[in-house]
Formats: sequence, structure tokens, C-alpha cells
Amino acid sequence: MNDSTPFSVEIKDHVAWLTLCRPERRNAMGMAFFRELTDHFRRFDKDDAVRAVVIRAEGPTFTAGLDLMEAGGLLAGKGADDREKLKETILELQESNNAIERCRKPVIAAVHGHCIGGGVDLLSACDIRLAASDAIFAIRETKIAIIADLGTLQRLPHIIGHGWFRELALTGRDFTAEEALGMGFVTRICADAEALVAAAGELAAEIAGLAPLSVQGVKEVINYSRDNGVYPGLAYVAQKNAASLISEDLMEAVTAFMEKRTPTFQGK
Repeated sequence: MNDSTPFSVEIKDHVAWLTLCRPERRNAMGMAFFRELTDHFRRFDKDDAVRAVVIRAEGPTFTAGLDLMEAGGLLAGKGADDREKLKETILELQESNNAIERCRKPVIAAVHGHCIGGGVDLLSACDIRLAASDAIFAIRETKIAIIADLGTLQRLPHIIGHGWFRELALTGRDFTAEEALGMGFVTRICADAEALVAAAGELAAEIAGLAPLSVQGVKEVINYSRDNGVYPGLAYVAQKNAASLISEDLMEAVTAFMEKRTPTFQGK
């Protein structure tokens, strides 16, 4: 692979824009892609200047998925030790999408063109997905004799339900932006890539303008409740609010309401 970074990053007005920037390779996902994705989201999580993240892509394709030329080298070994190394590599790659999900800042994916295989793994770890009208998705792994192993099989059923999910995962067929909207995988469709970026920016700005600790707490409670159930989730949110409800941001919200102005939140 080319040694150039697969991403560019811009942070403006509390929104981090993470752009897939290797259109000449259709933004294919190699080892550098997964490693840097993990690093970026760990930094976003710790950076108080970041309150929301948008993932977008340059070129006609969001991502063609796993870089098969590079991945071929992972299958060269024959011994049991090589299989163990492969398992460890898969776990390392999984961590890139885990880092998206664990990032306390809401993550919006803005997808145009093709988003294949590993791209759907990535999207499944995001909080909100928007699509241009030309977007095409596929859980393509069954068509190339692979089991999807970076999070789609674990996360997507919670987003779209098992009916649609099983059809798409077992057939590996393409599905359109309109289908994705109908099943709830994306929440809106934009006319083209330019309108998509604008819509993602507006949505991220809306989130970034809210009290950041409350927004981050909502994301944490959503994920905890999904993974642990209703009653543990209720206990968890009670603890979260007991710890954080009395805050400077709450007082600012009340004061701004009384003064009929837009609140300015500081995350305190």
C-alpha cells in the first residue's frame, strides 16, 4: 500500500471531521487504516474541544472495504501458531470499530457511493448514518467466502432488526440508500455528496451546541442499556444523573431559558 495516511482530520467549532482520503485506492481498508482509526477515536474521546465527529470520504467511493491485496498476506501461514496470530490480528482490527463505539462523542457517518464489507462494520459502530442518494451498501463477505468479523454481525441487528439483517448478511447483496432508509440503517437521504456533507455538518453542529457531558452520558447509557438490559440500564442512568445532574451547564440552561437566549455550554 501507499505509505500516505488514509485520513485527514479537521477540528472546527467542536466538530471533528475525519475524512477518508485515499480515493485512488477507493478508500480501501488496510492495516494502517485500522490502526489510525483506533488512534484517532481514542484522541477524540479525550479531547474536550471535540463534541461530535463526522466521518466522510473523498472521491466517488466511501470505501471498497478491506484491502484484499494486503489482507492476503494474513492468510499465508499454515501452522497452528499462524492461526493464533491471525486471531490476534482480527481482534486488533476489531478494536478500530470498538473505539468508535466507545468514543463518548457522538459519531455521524456521511456516506456516498459504495460502502462495502468493512465499511458496513464501521457504520454499524457509528451513532447516526446519513447517505447520499447514490449510496450503495453491501455486507459482501459471504460472496468472497469470509465471515464478517469486525462488528456488523454483532451490531447491525440492533439497528435494523433481524429480518432485514439476516437477508443482507446471508446473501451479501447490494442494497440502496432508499432501502437503507426504509430499514432504519440511515436516518436521511441527501441529493448528492455536497448536500450530504452540509447536512452532516448541520447535525453535528446541533449536537455540539448541547451540553457535552449530557450528550456523552446519553450515548453511554444507550450502549450500556443495549448490552445489559432494561433494569441494569435504569440503574446505570440513575447513577449517572445522581453524579452529574447538578452542573454549571444545567444552571446555564435554566438561566438562558429565563433570559430567552441560546445557552452556551462549557462541559462543566
